[in-house]
Amino acid sequence: MVFPWRDKYIHLLTDFGFKRVFGTESNKALLIDFLNTLLPVHHQIQDVTIKTPEFFGNSLVNRRSIFDSYCQSTTGERFMVEIQKADHNFSKDPSVYYATFPIQEQAQQGNWHDQLTAVYTVGILDFIFNDHKHDSELLHVVELNNHHCELFYDNLISIYIELPKFTKSVDQLETHFDKWLFLLKHLGEFKASPESFPGDVFAQLFEVADIANFSPKEQALYYDSLKVYRDMYSVVETCIQEGFKQGRLEGLKQAAIEQGKLKVKQQVAKRMKAAGLPLKDIAQYTELSVDEINHLIS
Repeated sequence: MVFPWRDKYIHLLTDFGFKRVFGTESNKALLIDFLNTLLPVHHQIQDVTIKTPEFFGNSLVNRRSIFDSYCQSTTGERFMVEIQKADHNFSKDPSVYYATFPIQEQAQQGNWHDQLTAVYTVGILDFIFNDHKHDSELLHVVELNNHHCELFYDNLISIYIELPKFTKSVDQLETHFDKWLFLLKHLGEFKASPESFPGDVFAQLFEVADIANFSPKEQALYYDSLKVYRDMYSVVETCIQEGFKQGRLEGLKQAAIEQGKLKVKQQVAKRMKAAGLPLKDIAQYTELSVDEINHLIS
């Protein structure tokens, strides 16, 4: 089954789009190029090995995509980068928790008594931190300091990007980093490859993100990932507006999210079944039982 697409390119903030561009070994040149706009000079990446991406919660509805990259710098130094994509249900505590996984892995491999390799956590956020709403800075680099604000440990660094704060138009893009942020927000809106993004890296990105190059199964998976992204975004935005009106933001937000999740799962299951995907795959992605799925389509 091939869907009649209106869009030419995928939206990078969907789970499918994020994994396809940044979590696939064959496209690692894209990940390297993006990360090198964020990392310091001594940790510019020359090569990277991408660990199998993880989608915590094992569900399309749980929108936290995380994967680790084993990197080698241009000077031969090895380090790790964990990249996360998070949306409105994101909080800082889980981010810190997931950032410890690469450190624990080094200890389990017997490297605990040696110096640990550096670990970066890069968080691409589709929202603004509550305590940063009045701050125009969109890039936050967090290191471990002591009570004198002196650097205590330099091998664990968190980098957060608040994408909603990036408001430049295509004519205002000045740096390579600007271009990446613009594409993270707006790639799915392009009807053709624009002249504002020359170079082999962006040429590869537009090729990889072109929906016309997808197999029917990939189209089905992307369509459902996009629908989940849009539906959950709509649910959260609606409950936020209602919360402001009624003074019960947090309660309404959680209730709307929980109520919307089941509906989204059911809609996704129907579309995946219509696309001919196996029931076991549908059950894995939606967290519905096979009986529930059969009941929906009976």
